[in-house]
Amino acid sequence: MTDVFMRAKFIGTVKNGAEYRKQLIEDRRAGKLPEQLNIHYDAKRDELFLETSPGRGLRPAVVVRDGKSALTDRHLEQLRKGELAWGDLVKQGVIDYLDAAEEENAFIALDPADLTPEHTHLEVSSVDLVGITTGLVPFAHHNQGARLMQGSKNQKQAIGFYAANYYARLDMDANILHYPQEPLVHTLINDIIDTAKHPFGQNVVVAIMSYKGYNMEDAIIVNKASVERGLARSSYYRPVAAEELRYSGGLVDEIAVPDKDTKGYRTEHDYRLLEPDGIIYPEAQVVEGDVIIGKTSPPRFLSAMDEYNLATNYRRESSMSLKHGEEGVVDFVMMTENEEGNKLVQVRLRDQRIPMIGDKFTSRHGQKGVISLIVPENDMPFSASGIKPDIIFNPHGIPSRMTVSHMIELVAGKTGALAGRTINGTIFNSEKEADIRKELLGLGFQENGVELLYNGETGEPFMSRIFVGNQYYLRLKHMVKNKVHSRARGPIQLLTRQPTEGKAKEGGLRLGEMEKDTFVAHGASLLLKERFDSDRVVVPVCEQCGLVAVYDARRDKHHCPVCGENAEVSPIEMSYAFKLLLDELKSLTVYPRLNLQGKY
Repeated sequence: MTDVFMRAKFIGTVKNGAEYRKQLIEDRRAGKLPEQLNIHYDAKRDELFLETSPGRGLRPAVVVRDGKSALTDRHLEQLRKGELAWGDLVKQGVIDYLDAAEEENAFIALDPADLTPEHTHLEVSSVDLVGITTGLVPFAHHNQGARLMQGSKNQKQAIGFYAANYYARLDMDANILHYPQEPLVHTLINDIIDTAKHPFGQNVVVAIMSYKGYNMEDAIIVNKASVERGLARSSYYRPVAAEELRYSGGLVDEIAVPDKDTKGYRTEHDYRLLEPDGIIYPEAQVVEGDVIIGKTSPPRFLSAMDEYNLATNYRRESSMSLKHGEEGVVDFVMMTENEEGNKLVQVRLRDQRIPMIGDKFTSRHGQKGVISLIVPENDMPFSASGIKPDIIFNPHGIPSRMTVSHMIELVAGKTGALAGRTINGTIFNSEKEADIRKELLGLGFQENGVELLYNGETGEPFMSRIFVGNQYYLRLKHMVKNKVHSRARGPIQLLTRQPTEGKAKEGGLRLGEMEKDTFVAHGASLLLKERFDSDRVVVPVCEQCGLVAVYDARRDKHHCPVCGENAEVSPIEMSYAFKLLLDELKSLTVYPRLNLQGKY
C-alpha cells in the first residue's frame, strides 16, 4: 500500500501510488480538481504527496501525450484570432501548472523537435528556462552558467530611463541616462517587457585589443570624443526633505531663516542661498555645508522653571544642509503637507555625471570593468573607413570566462548596424551564427568579425587583425563620485575617541588585518605605529597596584586613589579603547592590574 500525504500530513493509503497519481492528474486536467493541486510520487519510498499550500512557485508547461504536444496548430490559430485565451487552455488540460515537487515526475522537452514517447511535458517557450533579466542576455545559450548569473545581476544595476515621470518624482537614488538606446541585438524578453519604453544602455563600437597595458584586469579604455559627444552621460537626483514637527506642550518646528541668537547658528555664508521663507531657490549651485532648508526647533530639554517662563525664546538650529563631499544644482522645490497636516518641504538636487576614470561599465554577459584611461580621439586606433572604437576591451577577459555570447553579440551587432535591422538573440531560439556571418560577408566585411586597424599615434597598421563590432554597453550606478573618500584629521567618536565611520560622517579609512600584512611584507612595519595611533593617549599608572592613577592639574601632582599620594606613578602610552576596556573590567569587579617593566 502507498502512503498518501496531504500538505505533509498523513491522510490514508492507496493500492497503487503510480496509477493513482495518473488518475488524479487526468481528473485535474478534466477540471474535476483544482488547477493549483500538485501531485508528486516518490517511487523509492512508495509515498504520494498532494500539495495545495500557498506560496509555492508554479510554472506552466504544455501537456504531451504519446510523444505529441496537446497544443495543436488549431489552438494557436484560435489564440491568434482571440477565440481562445490562456485560461481556456488550462481548463482544457492543454497546460499544466507544475511545482518543484511534481516537476520531479515530469520529463520536459525544450523544443517540439525533441519530443519522444517518454516525454510528459513541453516548455511553453525555451525562454521559460531562465528569468526575465537572464532572458535579456543575447545568445545566452553560448555562455557559461555562472557568467549568465552575473550578467543578469549586472543588468539590474544599469542606469537607464527608469520612469517617464521621473521629473515629478522624488526618488532616493535616481539616475537617468541622457541618451538611452534600444539594443541592436535584442531578445524576445525585450519585446515582452517593452524595453523600448525604458532602455538601459547604449550601442557602442568595441575593439578587443590591449592598449599600452591600460586595460589589464577587466579595465576598459574609452574614447574621449565619445564621452564629449554624450556617451554614457547621466544625471543623479537626490531629495532633501524637512517637515515642521509638533512636540508636546504646543511646541513646533519652524521652517525659516534662523535668527542670529539661535543656539547652533552657523555662519551667514551658509544661509546665503535661502529666500525669506527659509527655502532655497531652484537652479542654485550648492556645495557641501550649504543650507538648503532653514529650520529651527524648540529646545530639547526644558526645566520645570522654563515651562512657566513664557518669555523664554531660545531655539536650536536644525537646518538641512549638504553632507561632506556632496554638490549639485537645486532642480525642484515642493511645498506640501504630510499625513498629520504639518508643513513639508522637499528639495530635489541634480548633479550631472560625466564618465570618468573609475566608473563602472558592463556588457550583458557579466564582463564588467572600470574605465582606466580616457584616450584623445586622435590617439585611438582606426579602421580604413575611419571608424574608431568607443571602448577598447581586454582580450584576456574572454578565455577564462568563456563568454562566447559576448563575441557573438559583437559580430551580430556589427551585422545589424550595417544591415539596418535588429537581430534576434533569444536564448535557444536565436538567429544562427553561421547565417549572421554569411550576411556580414555579403556586406563587405570579413565574416569572422576581424578588421585591419591602424595605430592612432603612428599611423602604422597593427600586425594582427582586431576583432571589432557593435555591442550594447551599460553604465552601472557604481560611480567614483559617489564613493571617493579621503580624510586627514576630522571628527572622532565620544566614547572611544577613534575616528567616526562612513563617508557621510567624514570618517576614517579602516586599516584591517590584511592591510597590516601588506605593510609588514613591504618592509614598512614601523608605519603601523603611525596608522594605529588614532586614539593614542598617555595615562598615569600606579606602579604598586597597577591601576590608572589621577593627575591633579591644580597642584601639578599625580596620586593613586588606592595607594595614596606617595605612590610611584608612571606615564604609559596606550590606546584610549584599551583604557576604556580597563574601566569596563572595573565595572564588572575585575581587577585589571598593569605590570610595568623597565623604567620611564
